[in-house]
Amino acid sequence: MRTITRAARLIHDILRERAQDRPDKVALICDGKRLTYKQIDLMSDRLANALRERGVGDGDRVLFYLLNGCEQVVGIFAALKANAVFVGVDAGNTFDTLKKIAANCGAAGIFSYAQKASALVDLFEQVPSLRVAVLAGTPGGGLPERFLWFDKIQEDYSPKPIPCARIDGDLAYLIYTSGSTGESKGVMVTHRSILFTIRSGIEYFSLSEDDIQLSPLQLSFSPGINQLLQAFLAGGTLILEKSLAFPTATLKKMETEKATGFSAVPTMISLLMQQDLSRYDLSRLRYVTSIGAALPPALIERIRKALPNASIYSYYGMAEASYSLGLDPQQIDSRPTSVGKPFPGTQAWIIDENGNRLPPEAVGELILRGSHVRSGYWNSPEATAKRFWPGLLPGETVCHTGDMFKTDAEGFFYFIGRSDEIIKSGAKKVVPKEIENALYAMEGVVEAAVIGIPDPILGQAIKAFIVPEESARSSMTAENVLQHCRKNLEAYKVPREVEICECLPKTSSGKIAKKSLA
Repeated sequence: MRTITRAARLIHDILRERAQDRPDKVALICDGKRLTYKQIDLMSDRLANALRERGVGDGDRVLFYLLNGCEQVVGIFAALKANAVFVGVDAGNTFDTLKKIAANCGAAGIFSYAQKASALVDLFEQVPSLRVAVLAGTPGGGLPERFLWFDKIQEDYSPKPIPCARIDGDLAYLIYTSGSTGESKGVMVTHRSILFTIRSGIEYFSLSEDDIQLSPLQLSFSPGINQLLQAFLAGGTLILEKSLAFPTATLKKMETEKATGFSAVPTMISLLMQQDLSRYDLSRLRYVTSIGAALPPALIERIRKALPNASIYSYYGMAEASYSLGLDPQQIDSRPTSVGKPFPGTQAWIIDENGNRLPPEAVGELILRGSHVRSGYWNSPEATAKRFWPGLLPGETVCHTGDMFKTDAEGFFYFIGRSDEIIKSGAKKVVPKEIENALYAMEGVVEAAVIGIPDPILGQAIKAFIVPEESARSSMTAENVLQHCRKNLEAYKVPREVEICECLPKTSSGKIAKKSLA
């Protein structure tokens, strides 16, 4: 039976409600620990009191420079209970990027690891707004008084709740984008907006208190936060993984914990599909969902064969507007390349370069409207003005995604690609995704990426990067790939160059980093 609470007004209300109505339910499985809702509630209250005592005030920003873990989950709720704003920072970022983000948002606190303590001492000297650091790891000495230890706080501080000083229109968190299209920017998310988003997710995936979701998605990115909060709002259990570096261990955990759902980016799903899934009892797995991009049709077929009882969800969202378009899983076989239709309570349409709405089959930029659209970029009015435009009603904004889409006659949306990824080869515009889908259909291909490379005559030529399965690495050649392309693509879409690789560079969120390839 599905349980969707409507009482929660702020994000941390979710945790308080779950701690009251199912205190002993295991909420989080991570780092070899099993934490109940009541335990997370009490731990985050203690931590919130420590933050307030060390000068974190209403609306202050608290950075999280951590990989997925219990400390980050507890810390996120603690920052909110302290009436602060949590700030997700990619743990793979350099110290220089961390410093820029801390200075940009005027951070008052930071969570990180003991082994980064010396770097944090330097950070405090360069970012004067910082007042407290909370370290995960074995407590030690020799650090400034402003440095606290996560485990020691649990011994020394009271779990007495702090009076709430926030409303649902206040900021809940900032998510700093990966910066794939330029300087990293902090997306502003209010309590009201994220609650609308995760309620949409619960309805879409039909989540209930019986669901046990496994997610390797980092909490420094919007999809990871969505998985955490919707699992807690539904009253279920989240298995939080740091990565999929050991896929067999992840599959064994899915079997042992009787996981009902799995969410990941396509590259992670492809990695799992390379394993022999028949060795594991995954009979409880009722759904698989792709984050960040639609799955290639060939990968969908592999999932169907390996997990015949699991529904496959394909949807589209971005940090600036999560859960925007979703495909009914019953449509996945007939429309494998579609990301569906707008979520309830949202609107989407496609425009040309002059802002005119386009009819079916015409390619243009996707525009989004609804409560899932975020509030802009922190301390960046110029970037905000480019992405978030005045809406249809006074005071509202709509999101110009920068992503190219089309619709079919029945109103289903299809992602074409980012506008800056379209390859202009001579008089033709080539969509990399079309070529990539053809490459994924080739037997033995695990990963594929297509980019444009400089050409003195055409302007851009097409280059493909291929990662073959281990069993195909000795036999797959560039000529094999080109022959496949000639049979399955128009002549102008056939790559000029093919490079066989052992692996492709990834962003911290697990997507293929095409700018690194270029």
